[in-house]
Amino acid sequence: MPTKKKPPTTAGDKPSAAPARRRELLDRAATVFADLGYNATTVRRIADDVGMLAGSLYYYFESKDAMLEEILRTFLDELWEGYDAVLDAELRPRETFEALVVESFRAIDRHRAAVAIYQNEAKKLVAQDRFLFLAASQRKFEKAWLATLERGVAAEEFRADLDTRLTYRFVRDTVWVAASWYRPGGPLGPEEIARQYLSMVLDGIAAAPAEPASTRAHSHAVNHL
Repeated sequence: MPTKKKPPTTAGDKPSAAPARRRELLDRAATVFADLGYNATTVRRIADDVGMLAGSLYYYFESKDAMLEEILRTFLDELWEGYDAVLDAELRPRETFEALVVESFRAIDRHRAAVAIYQNEAKKLVAQDRFLFLAASQRKFEKAWLATLERGVAAEEFRADLDTRLTYRFVRDTVWVAASWYRPGGPLGPEEIARQYLSMVLDGIAAAPAEPASTRAHSHAVNHL
């Protein structure tokens, strides 16, 4: 779900000014917000991290809030671009579930700091009008996942006794917590992590019980009759 509204452009907020530098500043600011928290982060602290004077940041952004808003909007817009492509593809429920998980891990790979900010700060930020889009995105997110799980139950691709709301909460929390430990460029990419996660969720982590030796012997004898 694109967040639609873009941060307001002012004399101190110039999206057209040095786009590459602007992107770099936002990436560095996102890391500072994620590490220190929204309240503890100051414009001066961000400026120190990128090696410039605090006043120079205002050439690109009108305020600390404007930077944070753009970081979160960019993350959610890209997340919903991937989610919407999956939901519009009209896949089977299990395939949709798997594809949503993959898109989630890809989003963590691209926006790890923004995901951490969202997890840590969203509940406080939605009290501000500027960040109400976070609540709207969360409602859409929940609706999409619950609908997928409910379709899976109805199509008998998921267990009939599945508590879809409990499952949604489990999947939501266990997927997105990966932002706390995942580091882009590590030995496992987002697709491989998603594959292993799906294997654990959909197939379980217990090995299939070993076949008793007597059963194996009987089967071998039958096969050679």
